[in-house]
Amino acid sequence: MLHTENENVRSRLLKGHFGIEKESLRIGGDGYLAHTKHPFPKDPHIVRDFSENQTEINTPVAGTAQEAVEMLGLYYRKLQAGLKGLCNREYLWPFSSPPFIRNEEDIPIARFYGAQAAKTGYREYLSDRYGRYKMTFSGIHVNYSFDEELLLADFAVSGGRDFMEYKNQLYVILAEQAAVYGWLLVAATAASPLLDSSFVEKKQYGEDTFTGLSSIRCSELGYWNYFAPILDYTDIRRYADSIKQFVDDGLLRTPAELYYPIRLKPAGENSLLALREKGVDHIELRMFDLNPFAFSGVDVRDVQFAQFFLVWLLCRGRQEFPKYAQVQAVQNFKNAAHYDLKTVKIVMPDGTVWPVVDAALCVLREMQEFYQGFPEEVRRILEFETEKFTNQEKRYAYRVRKEFGGGFVKKGLALAKQRQEEATVVLQEGNCEKSVNFVVAGWKCTDINKS
Repeated sequence: MLHTENENVRSRLLKGHFGIEKESLRIGGDGYLAHTKHPFPKDPHIVRDFSENQTEINTPVAGTAQEAVEMLGLYYRKLQAGLKGLCNREYLWPFSSPPFIRNEEDIPIARFYGAQAAKTGYREYLSDRYGRYKMTFSGIHVNYSFDEELLLADFAVSGGRDFMEYKNQLYVILAEQAAVYGWLLVAATAASPLLDSSFVEKKQYGEDTFTGLSSIRCSELGYWNYFAPILDYTDIRRYADSIKQFVDDGLLRTPAELYYPIRLKPAGENSLLALREKGVDHIELRMFDLNPFAFSGVDVRDVQFAQFFLVWLLCRGRQEFPKYAQVQAVQNFKNAAHYDLKTVKIVMPDGTVWPVVDAALCVLREMQEFYQGFPEEVRRILEFETEKFTNQEKRYAYRVRKEFGGGFVKKGLALAKQRQEEATVVLQEGNCEKSVNFVVAGWKCTDINKS
């Protein structure tokens, strides 16, 4: 728990660092998945996820949510310009749920060679275990770390002796509490209520499928293992050991196979050994859908809300999280991914059962009380999120169903083409993503169309 009664701590609460990962599928002008090789093999910030056509943008670390979204926008523009310049023009599919799929062979596993060949072998294992269709879901991961000055100020108040131990414990508690309340982020950012019929029935193209879900990838149909993971939140070593135990027991092939909405990560190479020895660098929130209403796929207000959510969790005190509650927490995440949030329930930490809407409003009210006296921007963003639960027309999933229903892929393809045109217009320096004044990977806004 952060010592918010101390002014040095309280004044630094909203200082932190952000990174965004965005997955999206490359498609052809016909709405089918592309079968070309990854077009940016030398750019470390534009990589591949499961399939060769699932492109992932990883932004550098940013000092604010706004800067992180702006950097995402820069790479997004670069990627779109590259796809526009291909001999056979391609587009980025703007939704978390895929467009037309012919069959499993239509989802080409990403190919790596030489020292990285094991990456392909791992993807082949995932294909056999979970099926390739599930791997076509794409999303946004938000990475966040607290500013070092904030942690040092709080460490001084805490009276601890070992800063690394203090920092690790802080993030372990945060991961635990994010598992308790993280369903709220699912409900607030869900944006994938529709599927094309080809996902559920081969050779049936162009018919909308509504599953009764608002985020299919976060629901029981999406990214989950075949067991409910029980993690040990005692300290960082036991946390890492509890994940390794799943591997030792044969439930997972590698720790990366743990499909959990929250992860703790070290700096640099991501491994359990590094997590134990180097400690926690940041927390990763993996439950955001692609937002088709935002230019680059994510609304900066949702990223800022994620920060406010994490800060609030660390300041409110630790909730008991026994094993049975961890099982329930997984179900809470899945329930929050349903479309009608008044009929599905959330089990709160005290054991009471609430409709998702009521539970969300309860948490948001507590956050609003906590943030009284903070800058006006915080209040506006909390109101923005609250409106999603008081007016269903503000929810992304509702808007997607209303605006893209009756021809999901056809309308989605039109949006993909529109977004590419918006991304590749000739830009004047200082007029890109609200006057970004930094250089990314050696190129500026004005260089994008030269890529």
